[in-house]
Amino acid sequence: MPGLWRIYRQIQQSKSFSASAIFVLLCALLATALYFLIRWAIIDAVWSGESKSCHSQAGACWIFIAEKWRFILFGLYPPSEQWRPTVALLMLSGFFWLIRQSGHMKYPAGLLILLLDVWLIAGGGLLPSIPVALWGGLPLTLLLTLGALLGALPLAIALAFARTSRIYVLRAFAMCYIETLRAVPLISVLFMASVMLPLLMPETSAPDKMLRALGALILFVAAYMAEAIRGGLVAIAAGQREAAAALGFGRRSYAWLIALPQAMRTAIPALTGIAIGTFKDTSLVLVIGLLDLMTTTRAALSDPQWLGHPLEAYGFAMVLYGVMAWGASQTARHLETTLTHHM
Repeated sequence: MPGLWRIYRQIQQSKSFSASAIFVLLCALLATALYFLIRWAIIDAVWSGESKSCHSQAGACWIFIAEKWRFILFGLYPPSEQWRPTVALLMLSGFFWLIRQSGHMKYPAGLLILLLDVWLIAGGGLLPSIPVALWGGLPLTLLLTLGALLGALPLAIALAFARTSRIYVLRAFAMCYIETLRAVPLISVLFMASVMLPLLMPETSAPDKMLRALGALILFVAAYMAEAIRGGLVAIAAGQREAAAALGFGRRSYAWLIALPQAMRTAIPALTGIAIGTFKDTSLVLVIGLLDLMTTTRAALSDPQWLGHPLEAYGFAMVLYGVMAWGASQTARHLETTLTHHM
């Protein structure tokens, strides 16, 4: 609605008849689509009963979501232990809330929460062990996303500095790595990690498919993050290096204390886009047999008793993806604003 209001104000200022007519037409189309959506999702929807109750109705069958939401969210994870991934999700939400409240990036806290979440979901010690084959749904998607981002960040920073280095060997290596990974699709990297890596390693020492997927995501995401951080480094005024040298800062001190904080602040919008893209790209781990959120959604639709409800299933998944992506973008926006005021 604020976007429509801004468009309306711009049209008023331009005083263009054709622009006004197009705006009115678009508003009419939007209102019509909204009317049919409300009828389908609320007025004509089926909220209770059995699967056959939906056959005679033209609205949404929300009984399907009530029946399948646990499987969509948690996959094959044992129902009696689903409190563990639930707690893991709450901890991840608390991590983003901590970033928003403090206005600073909390890399050690994120790494600690990631390890605690993995322990909660995997088990061991006081908790029963759950094999990776039973992990799935939203917790797996978020674990892969956060693990890929946290694992890729140090590598991306090193690659960004290497590509801006005066040493030719470092610069050439970083350029070859970044351009090669950015030139291939993620699914091919996952395929290599899933199929080729076990063939090149002894059978007893090959990592499981979860670690292979995470490693492939880290290597792939690091190439994109490195370019975003390099853009932030290049944007720093050249005179700052000379001023830092005059104040007694060495190269390492300048890079770590002066250049990197400014580059990270500048790169926040690009890094946010990469993070959201990684969150959505985790659906590709299906090729190595992991049941992410989209895979569990498709699997729920294959139940013979609940055939014919793709709009409800994918609408539910869309809401989950939308809420997560919106929360990440708002957190990043708040973080960028806070860092800008502090610098």
